[in-house]
Amino acid sequence: MKSFKILLAASVMALSTSATFAQGVGTWNDQSQVSGAGSQILNNQINLQTNWSNLTGSVDTVGGDVVVQGNAGGNLVDVTTMNDTRVTNNQTVGPNATIGSSVAVDVNNVWGNVGITNQAICNGASVSTDPILTAVKSNQACHATDPYSEINTNISNIGGNAVVQGMSVGNKLETDSNAPNFPVISRQLNNSGVVSNVNANVFNAAGTVGLSSSAVGNTSQVLHYSTN
Repeated sequence: MKSFKILLAASVMALSTSATFAQGVGTWNDQSQVSGAGSQILNNQINLQTNWSNLTGSVDTVGGDVVVQGNAGGNLVDVTTMNDTRVTNNQTVGPNATIGSSVAVDVNNVWGNVGITNQAICNGASVSTDPILTAVKSNQACHATDPYSEINTNISNIGGNAVVQGMSVGNKLETDSNAPNFPVISRQLNNSGVVSNVNANVFNAAGTVGLSSSAVGNTSQVLHYSTN
């Protein structure tokens, strides 16, 4: 793909810290002191207010690619380490919060590719490590009114591909490790409406056209690579 000539991005997210974790993953009520070598990640995030992103634009006559990205998040954390790691993650979004992102853009006369993505996520956590021990304990609760994602777009006269993707998620956990010891405890509670709307018109595209929209309450992905 050619280098991006136009990049439009909007994002909203909130972060903070705290919690407890001992030698193992334990139970939700453990109040043990953190001990042991390596990385001790204690994350506690509480979001009680609305996070909303709006992106509007019009793009015409571009010699390269066009990329448009919208994003709204309540609580997000990304952990990457290269040693023994213990992670305790607690994320909560309150009932008075609304997490939403709206993208409205028209694109015309583009020689390259067009990519339009939009995501609204209540709680998101990513943990990636490469040690002997990885222990993850994650608790995510979404009580927001609605993680809401919306895309409205008209795309015409495209020399390459046109891809439009919308996604709305209540709680999301991704963790991967090649550690021989990899205990994971994940609890996800979604008490919100999850909505994703994509309204797209595509005309005269020389390449491939892809449209997708998804609304997910809770999702987890755990990847344990071979230790041989």
